[in-house]
Amino acid sequence: MEILETIGFDLGHGETAVAKAIVESIEPPQMLEINNKKNQVTALGWHPKLGYLVGEQALIQAGVTQLTISFKQKPNNDPKYRETISTFAATYYRLLKESKQVEGGEGSYFYIGCPSGWSISDRSEYQKLLQEAGIPRLNVVPESRAAFMQAKEAGKLEYDKLVASVLIVDIGSSTTDFTLVKSLEEIPIDFGSNTLGASLIDKAIFARTLGNHEQKTLLEKVFQEYPHHQARCELACRKAKEDYFSNEQLYSDPESFARGFESINEQIYFIPQVNKLLMEEILNQPLPELEHHSWVRSFSNSLIEAKEKLDELGIVPKLVLMTGGASRMKFTHVLCQEMFPEPETLLRPDPEPERCIAMGLARVGRWDLRAAAFKEEVNKLFTSNQLRGLIERHIPELIESLTKPLTDGLIVNAVKPALKDWQKNKIRTLADLETALIGQAEQWLKSDRAGQIINNQCTSWFNKKIQPDLAAQTDPICRKFQIPRSSLRFEDSIDPNFVNPELRIGDAIIAETVAFIVNVIIGGGAVASIITLILTGHLTWPIALVYGASLMAAGMELNRKTVQEVIKTNVDVPGWIRSSFLGDRKIEDICEQIKPELQKVIQEQLTEDQEAFDELIGKVEQGLKKTLSTKVQSCIILIQ
Repeated sequence: MEILETIGFDLGHGETAVAKAIVESIEPPQMLEINNKKNQVTALGWHPKLGYLVGEQALIQAGVTQLTISFKQKPNNDPKYRETISTFAATYYRLLKESKQVEGGEGSYFYIGCPSGWSISDRSEYQKLLQEAGIPRLNVVPESRAAFMQAKEAGKLEYDKLVASVLIVDIGSSTTDFTLVKSLEEIPIDFGSNTLGASLIDKAIFARTLGNHEQKTLLEKVFQEYPHHQARCELACRKAKEDYFSNEQLYSDPESFARGFESINEQIYFIPQVNKLLMEEILNQPLPELEHHSWVRSFSNSLIEAKEKLDELGIVPKLVLMTGGASRMKFTHVLCQEMFPEPETLLRPDPEPERCIAMGLARVGRWDLRAAAFKEEVNKLFTSNQLRGLIERHIPELIESLTKPLTDGLIVNAVKPALKDWQKNKIRTLADLETALIGQAEQWLKSDRAGQIINNQCTSWFNKKIQPDLAAQTDPICRKFQIPRSSLRFEDSIDPNFVNPELRIGDAIIAETVAFIVNVIIGGGAVASIITLILTGHLTWPIALVYGASLMAAGMELNRKTVQEVIKTNVDVPGWIRSSFLGDRKIEDICEQIKPELQKVIQEQLTEDQEAFDELIGKVEQGLKKTLSTKVQSCIILIQ
């Protein structure tokens, strides 16, 4: 079945939230509700008649006999932990389907978050555990990736920040994770055993409240016999903490307190309370879970370690993204800014950390599917021979575009100079003229200048012929995935080596072309007329010079072709006659006269040189594939 939606399932240690993104849409994900709330306390309760309950309902429903909270951790073999996680996920999945908020089955792809510090094997084991909940399609991905994707698609990250270095600080209930995203690649910054979570603050408030309670001994007995009461009291401590950090200024007054409340029975109440003075004591007291460092000291040490690791890599992050529910604690902002000061690094706390990961996970899922489909569409161009066919179709136009400038270049750089040299008596015989023509034509056709002409024409051919046809193939792909058409276009300047991989005029083409020029120049026109005059007797003295008067007098009949060759090889026409037979105007006329035929010969020779153009087609095809693949990697982040 086709995947219709991606479900971001932020199963957190302290809170859980779920969001849904439609695969074929770029609209923001929609937050889903359980018990009419978009965020739920991560709690699982058992009721003898109602069965398993989650979230607030597990806390407030009368008759709940078992209650477990804050149970997310690395996967392990503890049966109780495994049952709790899979049952919680299964109950959430059932409620989402029953409320028709998700399709369920193969049409829904769940993306579930985990701390970025978890190893690949941890993620794999966690995924297997969650599959026991009966969710057919699911994937476990780092929460830092979700935070990055949420920031990117919510418009909080400009493109230059997307491809630069971003440090993500995810302060959760059970862990604090640091992840570097560099050029779109995630690099977790591993600190070994990471137990720095905000739930430690809840526990410190709980311990302080219990220690100061007038019925401490009784409460301890109640908590031992009825653990669900302790869970509710710990949640009351968490609510007091959250209330305090949401209104710090209000509770700076010594007489004002942020409070939680839990009733054990009609006579026993558990009322945690904090204000600025008490919270500063709690945040700075040594905690056994943190090797007897305070929460503030441990967070500061983590920032220092992160900074040192980045310094080792020579990286200064352009941006620090803060997420996780505990990132609302303002003192964490201050410490991050001190460690990564502006203007080199900008600080961006997420305004809705309680929803950020769920929405980001839904976006990651949609992006994964759409990005894979995008790559597949582009790969079809590679595997269907469309690129090769596109290039082959325009080879005749490339040959045509090469013919005229090569013809003009030959005339200007070989034909004219050789004729001028003969006219000025710098070349002795007509055979020497032939040799000069061959030498200058070959030299020019193999010159850098001729190569530059080929480069220029190939570049122009690519821009005018290949690029528009290629755009006709790639533009629909860009429209389908709603990214700029320029993402896959070659609108910038093209490297000549890309469209012309060392294409050179081959020796066979040079030989044929030069032979044609020599035939036309020597065998026709003004130079040919000199030979004709000699053969018809109007210029008999050159023959006498060559064969001798006695031979002429004997009336020896000479083969015309032999005489022509002899004259061409031996006759040195006097300089004063040359300018009469071959003036500047005549040279221009000869050049104009031979141009159409020379163009035809060059075009025919290029067309017959199949090997050179097969090589060109192959190399241009490979170059297009390589460049398009690079463009795909660069623009894939733009997909929503």
